[in-house]
Amino acid sequence: METLIEPFQYEFFRHGLLAALMVGALCGLIGVYIVLKGMSYIGHGLSHAAFGGAVVGFTYKLNFYVGAAAAGLIAALLINKITSGKKIKSDAAIGIVTTACFAVGVAIISRLRRFTQSFEAALFGNILGVNESDLIVIGAVTCLTLVTIFITYRSLLFTTFDFDAAKVFGISTGRAQLIFAFILTMAIIASMNVVGVTMIAATIVVPAVTARLLTDSFSRMLILSTCIGAVIGVAGMYLSYYLNAASGATIVLFGASVFILVSAFNYVKERYLYRERTHRHGELVHTHRVGPGHTRQSHTHHQHTHDDETAAAEAPAGKETP
Repeated sequence: METLIEPFQYEFFRHGLLAALMVGALCGLIGVYIVLKGMSYIGHGLSHAAFGGAVVGFTYKLNFYVGAAAAGLIAALLINKITSGKKIKSDAAIGIVTTACFAVGVAIISRLRRFTQSFEAALFGNILGVNESDLIVIGAVTCLTLVTIFITYRSLLFTTFDFDAAKVFGISTGRAQLIFAFILTMAIIASMNVVGVTMIAATIVVPAVTARLLTDSFSRMLILSTCIGAVIGVAGMYLSYYLNAASGATIVLFGASVFILVSAFNYVKERYLYRERTHRHGELVHTHRVGPGHTRQSHTHHQHTHDDETAAAEAPAGKETP
């Protein structure tokens, strides 16, 4: 118990732990939509675009978050516009737009050479340098994202799974995409100083993919991914303290470890604990999964039950089935 409490004597750890908790939950929640849309690269791409915007903003003496948010939102809108014609796929659009924005930032830094140190935290993360104003921003973005997803749950659900069907049901897909682009950009901006541009994609994708291995339900996946992201953030922060390693990298590595463990558990469950059996009942053939408690006696009872149901369905009207 003393080992767990020890780091709390330091203010930087308390701030970092709270930031890791909120960013982990936020990225886990957003990641569900990203993974199900098949756009896992978008988090990585928009973080690069935001970095370019932050450099431009810093050059013109603007707030870090203002420049980053503006560039990230513009990049998201450009990607949606480019892919709307369906001639160019999303991965190509993301690669073109976001790398161009990132290149602008790199070009400015290489030309002016005045503030290279100022952007190391944005590139590689500096969770131990998180202050109260950063926590306020992260908390505000987390609350805004939760409220927005709650209000637009139905429209985001439709546009995530079937974009064309959403239009048929009268959902404003353009507005839904704009709303999602906004909350995704805000989430990335809030996370940049915590895990860094180079690792944001992992914090968004890993919790969602891990949750996907555990459930087929969309609503449960949202809850699981949010909780997994929060746990990964907190546990990774603790590990970084005791291992004296970079916090952002430790959080990502711990998340990858959780994913590997869940994948291994699923493999063992599918390979050794559950098997598929195929049965024939008259002309009806069906396959179902059986667990370790399935015996020949229970199988016989299952088959007899199906035979009775089939006979009842095929019996002439007015006659009893034995």
